[in-house]
Order: sequence, then C-alpha cells, then structure tokens
Amino acid sequence: MKPLFRLLPYLSRYRTTLLWGLAAVVVSNVFSVAAPWIIGDAVDRLKEGLEHGTLAHNDLLWYAGLIVGAAALAGVMLFLTRQTIIVVSRRIEYDLRNDFLTHVQRLPYRFFQNTPTGDLMALATNDISAVRNVLGPGIMYPADTLMTLSMSLVLMFIKDWQLTLLALVPMPFVSLAVYRLGKVIHAKFNERQEQYALLTTRAQENLSGARVVKAYVREEHETEQFRTVSWEYFRKNLVLARTQSVMWPLMFVLVGLSLLITVYVGGLKVINGTMTIGTLTAFFTYLSLLIWPMIAFGWVINMWQQGSASMLRLAKIFDTVPDIRDTERTDRSITSVGGQVEFRNVTFTHDGAASPALAGISLTVPQGSVLAVVGYTGAGKSTLVNLIPRLYEATDGEVLIDGVDVRRIPLEVLRRNIGYVPQETFLFSDSIAENIRYGDDDASAELIREAAEISQLARDVADFPQRFDTVLGERGITLSGGQKQRASIARAVLRRPAILILDDALSAVDTHTEAEVLTRLRALMKGRTSIIIAHRISTVQLADQIVVLDKGRIAERGTHDELTALGGIYAGLHRKQQLERELEEL
Repeated sequence: MKPLFRLLPYLSRYRTTLLWGLAAVVVSNVFSVAAPWIIGDAVDRLKEGLEHGTLAHNDLLWYAGLIVGAAALAGVMLFLTRQTIIVVSRRIEYDLRNDFLTHVQRLPYRFFQNTPTGDLMALATNDISAVRNVLGPGIMYPADTLMTLSMSLVLMFIKDWQLTLLALVPMPFVSLAVYRLGKVIHAKFNERQEQYALLTTRAQENLSGARVVKAYVREEHETEQFRTVSWEYFRKNLVLARTQSVMWPLMFVLVGLSLLITVYVGGLKVINGTMTIGTLTAFFTYLSLLIWPMIAFGWVINMWQQGSASMLRLAKIFDTVPDIRDTERTDRSITSVGGQVEFRNVTFTHDGAASPALAGISLTVPQGSVLAVVGYTGAGKSTLVNLIPRLYEATDGEVLIDGVDVRRIPLEVLRRNIGYVPQETFLFSDSIAENIRYGDDDASAELIREAAEISQLARDVADFPQRFDTVLGERGITLSGGQKQRASIARAVLRRPAILILDDALSAVDTHTEAEVLTRLRALMKGRTSIIIAHRISTVQLADQIVVLDKGRIAERGTHDELTALGGIYAGLHRKQQLERELEEL
C-alpha cells in the first residue's frame, strides 16, 4: 500500500471538499443506523398495544414516518457523499493524467527509444483508472462501512452485549482471509497489467504499420501473433477473476454464520423471556446492515491492492528523472540565441554501446553560414545534430552556441530558436495548416502559405479538395513521402529559427524540387545558421563548409571543390552519384 501515499498531495488540494464528503458520510450513517432501533421499538410497541388493546392508528403513522424520514435523510446525505468524494476522485484522475503526460514530455529522447508506446498508453488509461478507484470508492466505501460498522456495533452492544460478541466470532476469520487473498490479488493484478501493456503495444504497432503489414501479406501472421498475446491477457484475467471470486462468497458465508448464531442464541433468549422480539428484530436489521460492510471490506481491499499495483507502475515513470533539463547551471538571463555553433572535442556514446557514436569532434559553424554533413550510413550524422537542441547530451566535451555551453541555455529558449526537420517525418491527424502551424500557434494564414511556398508544398496543396484545411490521416498517411518532408520543412521555417537543421529532409524529393527548396531556404536563412545532412552531393555542394563523418570522426572538411580535389570519401561519393545520374539519363 506504500505507493498510495504518493497520492496525499493530490488529496490535500481538495481537502475541504473531502471533509464535507466525510461529514455527509457521518450524518448519512446516523440516520441509517437509527432505523433498526426505531423498527425494534415499533415492534415492541405494536406487540404491547395489541396485547393490551391500546394500539392506535397514529402510532403506526408515527413509526412509519420516522422510518421513512430516516431513510430519506440518509439517502440525501449519501447523494451528497457521492457528489463530493467521487467528484474529487475524477478531478484527481484528471490532474494525475495531465501530470503523467507533462512528466513524460520532459523525459529525454532515449527514454522513448527504450519504452514501448503501448506501455505508456496502458499506464495513461488502465492504471490511472485503477488509481482513481482508490481515491473514489476506495475512500467513500471504507468511510461509509467503518461508520456503519462502528455505530451498529455500539447500538448492538447497548441492546445485548453477549449476543453481539457471539455474532462477531466469525469476523477475525474475515480479516485473515482478506489479508491472504489481498496479497495474491496484488500479484495477479500486476501480471495482468503488464500483459495489457504488451497487448496495447501489439495493437498500436499493427495499426500504425498497417501499410507494411499489407505490403508483405502478413495479415494472418499478425492476427495470430495478436491472438496469442490476447489469449494470454484473457488467461491472466481469468486467474485474477478466480482469485477475486473467492472473496465475495467467503464474506457471505461468514456473515451467514453470524446470522445463524443470532437466530439460535437470540431465539433462546426470546423463549426464555430475557429478550424482546423487537430487540431481536433490531439485531437482525443491524446484522443486515453489517452484510455490506463485510462485503465492501473485501472489495475495497481488492481495489486498494489493484490501485497500489498500478501506482507502483506509475511511480516508476514519475521517478524517472530527466537527465536533460534545466539545472542550477542554467542562465535564465539568456532569452535568445544568435546562431554560431561550436563543437569542442565532443564525444558521445549511446547507452549500452561498445564504442562511441562520435569521438573527438571539434567544429565551428559561423553564424549565417551553411554547414553540410555527409558520410556513410551509421557515421553519426544524426547524432551530431541531435546534440545541438539537446535531444542527446554530449558524453564528453562541449557543444556551444554563441560561445555559451548549451547546458547553460534554458531548454525552452534553446529549442524555440532551432528549426529541426528530423529524418523520420511525423505529421499529426489534423489539417495541413495546423501541422505547419504546430511550431507557432499564432501564425497567420499568410505566414503558413509563405512557409509552404518556400518548401514547395503550396503547389501540391492547391490540388487538394480543401486546400490548407485538408485533414491528413494518421501520421500524414494521405501524403506522399516527399509531401510529408516538405510539410515538415514548412513547419520548421515558419518559426524563422536562428538555426535550421535539415536531417536528410529532402531524400524523398526530386532533384528539381530540391534545388527550388534549397534556393528559397538560402534566401530565408540569410544571416541565420543552416546545417544540412544529406546523401546527395547535389544537396550540399553549395554549402559554405562540408564535413565528412566516418565512424564517428571527422574524416574530411572543406568546400565542394576542395573535397573533390582531395580524392577521399567525398570525392568517391561524388563520382558514384555522377555515374548513377549518367546511367539514368542513358
């Protein structure tokens, strides 16, 4: 149950409402437990009236009115209880879900590389719902049942303390059974939630990769794989259900034993004349009131065990401290950046990697210049540019902008001044306009159109049914690869960034369109810094400086003419691409 203590700060936000809810629980139970006492008195009074011929019609109305009035007031208070405690649980669920997503958004890029999306989806849905149950029914029912139990027992002791003690004999066995079963339920629920995360991951991958599945005719294979994971989830649900199903019948049996003891011992007392029928009736009514607390006790323990398991899973995410964040070193006085980028003896190694992805990188990119980075696949090109917006943190050395270590620049300022187009283009299931506006919520329609003109997307948009208001499918599935890349470029240039990074962002575009885009980008980025990663030499040959990476190190650097004359890696790539182009023309 320890993980549930983490919810105390959330409860403290709504403590006033919760206190009103608990007060309503007390008042509701006062009227609820008063009813059996009234019924017992009514039975004795009616019996006495019948025996002596003094029973009046008004007596019946009086007792009926008291019973109905007590029930009505108890019902009103119960309604207020639900309107306070249950509503608070929904508000905390809302807060918890928002805090979860906010925290996840702060985690570094590598966290998402190592954590399946399905796991996070399961946590944000099923697990948070299980925690909400602890905060709603998990608070309301224990408060209600404890009040009912304590008030009923006090009045039962007043009526007949000996019979009360005998009726309570089965209760210690209830506590023992709940304790033992609760531990098993906790473990089984945790197993089920982990399987649910696998199921969610499988479904998400199948839906996102629908085109690949169809292209390789793997529908039956994927269906079978999903069926296997789903069957395992079904099996673990059954195991949990079987464990939970023991709890309720056990409660009924133990409460039944209490009723049996009351019937036998109470009946003997009535026969011997030491107890009235009204008192025995009141006893039965009180025991009927105790049936729900006994059942609810097991149910709530079950709920707490599930909530505790879910909170433990959530706590693992909340306790993951983002290693890329603003710290005491951050200089809050920095509100903008100019654009000069410098790498000083930078080394970077991925977690668990045997060798560094980058080693001893020293490089300066003057403000307003264009740097091109080329090299074979896996040379470390994307890793290099990911260090600039701190998507990765350098293992050793320094990355500086305007002579300031990027770790001293506030993250929000740093990333706001960088326009980044990654290799894997991601578009949202929204209109084209909203996808371009994503980096600047206040951008006007004119600025959106201008950004689309620069990226050469505008001419394609003109053919769409609703122009810029055309809604894209998931991940921009309705666009071609080249259109996606150009939409992503438009999103980046809309911000007019101090530093523009294009990570192989024109690979799906034809050479003519590529030349048009680069020409317009050069005009836009005049006075700003541009860093372009590309495999095509035609993309980078006009850059002010070209760097060739090989196995994480700078193998060559210079202008296009200097590198072709050098006869190294760059010259080899250039000759190869020239030959390919000539063969295509032939």
